[in-house]
Amino acid sequence: MSGTQGPAAAEPPTERIAADLATVVGRLSRRLRTASPDSLLTPTQRTVLARLGMEGPSTTAALARSEYVRPQSMRLTLGALEEQGFVTRSPDPNDGRQSVVAITDSGRATLDAVRAAKHGWLTQALDAELDPAERRTLAEATALLERLVRK
Repeated sequence: MSGTQGPAAAEPPTERIAADLATVVGRLSRRLRTASPDSLLTPTQRTVLARLGMEGPSTTAALARSEYVRPQSMRLTLGALEEQGFVTRSPDPNDGRQSVVAITDSGRATLDAVRAAKHGWLTQALDAELDPAERRTLAEATALLERLVRK
């Protein structure tokens, strides 16, 4: 045999790729969550802090829309973050009925610590488990994944 395989081996069904990818991404997400100190942030709190850190201050309603949750749920998340000193609220200069939420220095430091723990674990795992060619392949796959989620 010449070493080439039939079309079925060369190109798995798209449905199978989708299922396998979703499974692996879910497992990677769970593993990354365990890499950071347990008590620092819930996944939702981390996402909200990251959004505030990247996009700046926002209203509760805008955060709820961007995270696809009800405003009541976002209020609970923000309340927990405020209680820990990770966000502050101030009156909205455009609408006195609303408040604007911003990340604090403590919130930014905590978010940085969570990210560093996750990135540290992932960097160590990539170095330990993959050879240079596999890391290049993963870099290419990462670019493709970015293209999928850019929409």
